[in-house]
Amino acid sequence: MFHVASPQDISLGRTADVYFLRTVEVLKNAGLSDVRVRAEFHVASLPRGYKWALFTGLKEVLELLKNRKVTVYALPEGTAFYENEPVMVIEGPYLEFAILETAILGILRHYSSISTKAARIKKLAGDKTCLFFGARALHPAVQPMADRAAYIGGCDGVATVLGAEMIGIKPSGTMPHALMIIFRALMGDHTLAWLWFDKTMPQDVPRIILVDTFLDEREEALIAARLLGNRLYGVRLDTPGSRRGNIRRIVEEVRWTLDLHGYKDVKIFVSGGLDESQIAMLRDVADGFGVGTSIAFPPSVDLSMDIVEVEVEGRWVPITKRGKLPGFKQIYKCGSRHVVVRWDEPPPCGEPLLIKWIEDGKLMRGIPSDIEIREYVLRQLKELEL
Repeated sequence: MFHVASPQDISLGRTADVYFLRTVEVLKNAGLSDVRVRAEFHVASLPRGYKWALFTGLKEVLELLKNRKVTVYALPEGTAFYENEPVMVIEGPYLEFAILETAILGILRHYSSISTKAARIKKLAGDKTCLFFGARALHPAVQPMADRAAYIGGCDGVATVLGAEMIGIKPSGTMPHALMIIFRALMGDHTLAWLWFDKTMPQDVPRIILVDTFLDEREEALIAARLLGNRLYGVRLDTPGSRRGNIRRIVEEVRWTLDLHGYKDVKIFVSGGLDESQIAMLRDVADGFGVGTSIAFPPSVDLSMDIVEVEVEGRWVPITKRGKLPGFKQIYKCGSRHVVVRWDEPPPCGEPLLIKWIEDGKLMRGIPSDIEIREYVLRQLKELEL
């Protein structure tokens, strides 16, 4: 038995915190089953050092809320937002979505946290390849979700078969140390693994050789280049934290050695325990990165939901708990900044960012593809600062 929720469990509210079920019972017994509210999703503060975050997970939230008697306004998926800004509003009978609050927040917080971290990594990597290798840090039930979150956040590819398939791209990856260990143990030469990899893989699979299993990285890289010749696309250096010395110096040694022997076109990829500081240190000497745990387990973008208006005798009344701003709001993009105003205020500038996705349970517009969302994110990253 796997301890995971099915889509049906989520849709039926079986993943809810129990106090929401109790709240529903109380409201029904008090004759308040039909109360209508406007509930706002926002973040009061971002992780330390973050200036912005990405809003992702909307696609799954819309799947959860469609066919319910609610209207949903939200930022387009992949939109960058700032502190104290609304990212989504649900309008309708509270009992239509009360038991879904836990699931909605879980989707938006988990997605947005991973996507934001992926975007920060991609911003630092620039035009260098950035692949998400974090599946082994996660329960397999959520691997496809994490793959999608990382991809639309800016990563150039993902490693798992199912995650890539659901996005509509090919999975990315090279080879594990296990391959060389087996060849070394049974055939006496770990470099035979590289030759058999070359013989076995289809031509559209890049020949990227893992070169840090038994020998010095620059030595293995040169052996791989001589064995595969112009078929060698690149070499990968893994687990830099466990190696001698400074990983930047190791990459520089490998680059120098390859160039010295005429293999200037062979690319160098680095993986293993990378985070923002290592990406910044290596981006001018490496050609690409495989990033895992730091994206899979990012700082949390702490979204919350609060009722901000209640309908009383046909009129919307602004009301919320202390510490929150009551009232239905809109965001306008004014050049490089966002301006938050009351929904009924005249536009101060620019275009409104909160748009209607669902009206009375009916989906009102097409959802962009994952590739389109990622391209939207990459365009924004050109303007955003870390």
